[in-house]
Amino acid sequence: MIAALSVSSAIVDVSPFSTTGALLVANVRGMHRDGFYRRLLAYGGVIVLVGPLAAWAVLVVPGRLG
Repeated sequence: MIAALSVSSAIVDVSPFSTTGALLVANVRGMHRDGFYRRLLAYGGVIVLVGPLAAWAVLVVPGRLG
């Protein structure tokens, strides 16, 4: 349960809609803000798709093999 909560909170933090992501977008310097927002949004989307699968592979699969 604790591992699932930890993975979920890490996945949420990379979104530009989270507090951390909004602060990152608001403080962009030397780069176009819209481009950075799109990159952060794409990165968040990839993490949302890959994160649960990676967590499952690391946390669940070894228990079923042993």
